[in-house]
Amino acid sequence: MTTEEVAREQLAGLARRCGVATSYVGWDELDHEVSAETIVAVLASLGVSAGSPEQIVAAHAELDDEPWRAMLPPVTVATEGSGATFAVHVPHWNPVHVWITTEAGVVRDPQQSDVWVDPREVDGILIGRATFEVPADLEPGYHTIHALDSTSSASARRPLIVTPRRLSTADKLLGGQRWGLAVQLYSVRSARSWGVGDFADLADISAVAASTYGADFVQVNPLHAAQPHAPIEASPYLPVTRRFVNPLYIRVTDIPEAAGLGKRARKLARALERNFFDDNLSARKIKRNKSFRAKMAILELIHEQPLSKKRATAYRAFREREGKGLRRFATWCAFAEKYGTDHPAWSKQLQDKDFVKRKRRALAERIEFFTWLQWICDEQLAEAQRVALSAGMDIGIIADLAVGVARHSADVWMLGDVLARGATVGAPPDGFNQQGQGWDQPPWHPRHLAEAGYRPYRDMLRTVLRHAGGLRVDHILGLFRLWWIPDGMGPAGGTYVHYDHDALIGILALEAERAGAVVIGEDLGVFERHVQEALTQRGILGTSILWFEHGPGAPIPPEEYRDLCLTSVTTHDLPPTVGYLAGDHIDLRSRLGLLETGEAAERARDERDRDAVLALARARGLLPAGTPITDQKTVEALYRLIAATPSVLLGVALVDAVGERRIQNQPGTGAAQYPNWCIPLADEDGRVVLVEDLAGNARFASLVAALEDAGVGGGED
Repeated sequence: MTTEEVAREQLAGLARRCGVATSYVGWDELDHEVSAETIVAVLASLGVSAGSPEQIVAAHAELDDEPWRAMLPPVTVATEGSGATFAVHVPHWNPVHVWITTEAGVVRDPQQSDVWVDPREVDGILIGRATFEVPADLEPGYHTIHALDSTSSASARRPLIVTPRRLSTADKLLGGQRWGLAVQLYSVRSARSWGVGDFADLADISAVAASTYGADFVQVNPLHAAQPHAPIEASPYLPVTRRFVNPLYIRVTDIPEAAGLGKRARKLARALERNFFDDNLSARKIKRNKSFRAKMAILELIHEQPLSKKRATAYRAFREREGKGLRRFATWCAFAEKYGTDHPAWSKQLQDKDFVKRKRRALAERIEFFTWLQWICDEQLAEAQRVALSAGMDIGIIADLAVGVARHSADVWMLGDVLARGATVGAPPDGFNQQGQGWDQPPWHPRHLAEAGYRPYRDMLRTVLRHAGGLRVDHILGLFRLWWIPDGMGPAGGTYVHYDHDALIGILALEAERAGAVVIGEDLGVFERHVQEALTQRGILGTSILWFEHGPGAPIPPEEYRDLCLTSVTTHDLPPTVGYLAGDHIDLRSRLGLLETGEAAERARDERDRDAVLALARARGLLPAGTPITDQKTVEALYRLIAATPSVLLGVALVDAVGERRIQNQPGTGAAQYPNWCIPLADEDGRVVLVEDLAGNARFASLVAALEDAGVGGGED
């Protein structure tokens, strides 16, 4: 081997030990080698220096010694009944006492395995290793491992997380088929909305979908919090935290304390509500910031009203339950409101504990206000889920979990080094985004997240699941591996970083089991083949989109789809079905310069795949010959086609139900290129569709009737 080849192999070996891919199979099914520059940069984001042969050797030595320096591993995650083990390190020959305290407070003595591992000299001390077994009958939950060195009296305690072998909530779905609506909540307004769909609208949409049409769920966009000041981020997939909720969705007039407003404040509230009448009826771009400013003005007045004894008790319980995380988030909001979110000097000051402590006292009233906003969000979201279930839904609201958070965000401050620096998350080039995607979101740091006992991850899941019957995990492949893009490089210059998916998927299953919620993994795009098998084994649904289900030369027959799956015709990153059939996405991507190949070639490929799906529908007698390609009957035929799958859940896009054609989001573009996430719900003629219009919408009724004819669901008489 040449010197260059040796250096490359040494770097590759270090990368593999750190979970960094040195090559990958792309969407074109070809092997792609990752550049040394990318590998070194990604390793640096992981805290590993690899810029020279000497640094690589030192990094290998550190990885060898690191586990031996700790008495206990930072966290042990085991699957119930798996016979997992953990190592204990103490000076060689020192006796060690090890025990487990369960979540319920019961003490268990783990059995030591008869495993000999040669001692190792670390930092001048000969360290021995003892191996212990996690009791096979230990129930899923959050337990604690304790260790005591009887000679030195040194001790340690670390988390032991036992996860369910399988999420049982999916079992109730087997043997049947349920359907529900996929809704971009902000885009669906009612006569009482303030320019943006809100929690009360969500409750009403759920009630109509269940009682009028027989739907079993409403799947919504992420409701995560955005910036606490205007202008706020339009994308629901680029929040400032994934744990807490966006106050933009509050229905201000439904807050009980609003009844106590004085005459002048009530007059202002009525005037603001009337001011949004024309906005609610406009099919033009949604005015988020106008709505946010108006709501904040009234919310501040409502916050000043006294709470009843009962509500004061409920508010206190909410604050205690959410604890330090809520206090820190409210603090960040108050700071961000006053100083901005991306000023370098302010970002540096936030790391100064004395500065934060001093300013926290000065901003105490605003911190309290932002704390209260989260309570109101929690109450109204809980009410929406209650209404959904009361109306007859089996699942209710399916929440959506975004991949990550914005670079200048609350989570970046609150979670510290649990989020990596120097790289952001994205996706490699694929057939629909040929330049790749950069999402400008810092990724979880695998090692630091484990060292934190996965607490930030599980706290986030617990909050998102609290008032939901299901959870869609966007890009669930990211729990297996994420595409890291080093700062200064484009999306194509990234590589994959692997995660402990057994731990991440297991904790997801544990939190969902406790919440009684089903989990749907959005497993589209480029992925390793074992991913879908792993999700199925753990009781987590996958995702299938009709247009993406292609074999080598033809569409996959619907009968061959997965049963443990949510299947839809389209998704929010594609046009509504009428627009897709017309090739609107090709027109837009060509206009924006997002096509790597020529427009003619892209259109030909797209039309070939589209026509193959339509031919399948015709061959099955679902689509009469000669039906215009953008006709409502064509859309209904495609939904009849997915009804022939064994998939336990079918997603009906609300845009398809009412005839909307416009693209909600074009990946890889910014606001200057396209008004992503700002398109209000309208019908085929461009007229706004309000929540009040849904129950009597003829097109909606016809689509549901097509599903019923195919044997799916059934509305109320």
